[in-house]
Amino acid sequence: MTIESGTAAGNGRTALVVGATGIAGSALVDTLVGAGWGVLALSRRPGPERAGVKWLSADLTSASSLAAALAPENPSHVFFTAWSRRATEEENIAVNAGMLRDLLAALRGKDVAHVALMTGLKHYLGPFEAYAAGEMPDTPFHEEEPRLPVRNFYYAQEDELWAAAGEQGFTWSVHRAHTVIGHAVGNAMNMGLTLAAQATLCRDSGEPFVFPGSETQWNGLTDMTDAGLLAEHMVWASTTPVAANEAFNIVNGDVFRWRWMWPKLAAYFGVEWEGYQGKPRPLEQSMAGREDQWRRIAGENNLSEPDLGRVASWWHTDGDLGRNIEVVTDMGKSRDAGFTGYRRTLDAFTALFDRYRADRLVP
Repeated sequence: MTIESGTAAGNGRTALVVGATGIAGSALVDTLVGAGWGVLALSRRPGPERAGVKWLSADLTSASSLAAALAPENPSHVFFTAWSRRATEEENIAVNAGMLRDLLAALRGKDVAHVALMTGLKHYLGPFEAYAAGEMPDTPFHEEEPRLPVRNFYYAQEDELWAAAGEQGFTWSVHRAHTVIGHAVGNAMNMGLTLAAQATLCRDSGEPFVFPGSETQWNGLTDMTDAGLLAEHMVWASTTPVAANEAFNIVNGDVFRWRWMWPKLAAYFGVEWEGYQGKPRPLEQSMAGREDQWRRIAGENNLSEPDLGRVASWWHTDGDLGRNIEVVTDMGKSRDAGFTGYRRTLDAFTALFDRYRADRLVP
């Protein structure tokens, strides 16, 4: 599945991308601009100027800030990709469901035709507090599985979306992605840049590139989501009548084992590697205290981001790679509805690493 390019492809549509500087949001901006849409890019801080994009700055946790930023605007389609990590799931629910509720309230009375919400596989796995710890559906995960009997901010966001759709008359879609990799800096969940930073630090200090996760993740099947494919999926659902008012899984379409992938990532960066050796070796421990080393590497190689905290999210990669269950995701519902997009995950990684190098994020 490809998104058409050219001014006519946008068909006069205006997209509001919420969280436009994040992994998914920046990919959406690229995809929509390439297809000729007008784009309103909403974030706390504006991104780089580009043709076809109007940056809007707002605090998503402030209803008044959102209302002020959106008062002059009239988007036809909304793509919500933002989230704010909090200490407890109750706080996650209050803040993240509240951001979506306040944003949709600020759009009340406008000509919004569709709202696409990005969530993820914690819909099936449970929230961070009980991540992959309770009873879960069998893999591969299917969209029709009932909700888990635990509080989850994804469920709260869905409820807000459905309530607003019923009141305001727009159609909606929900997009459940798995470990999204893409181009962004300062993101809380960025395995691609995290692994690139780990490999860079290991190469600099002569250490092996160590797989940090569990035996299950090392040996079992898994899948991932390329941010560009996620963007294509969200645009497809927002403009395809048969996809309206549905929740969809979105992954690349291939499966792999980390014991196959890890040596290939190591080869890209020119480092020796070590696989699983009896127990997890979390990055939050092995990569702790490396800020000065990264700052030196950044200075020696003229990198664009000397702050390791804005490059790597050790905790999130540890969570994904440390799970003790196999995670694979069914794409049949999207295929039946006509979405045929696909990425080979190894190619997605290497293309992303090439872009990081071109942008001087890693040497």
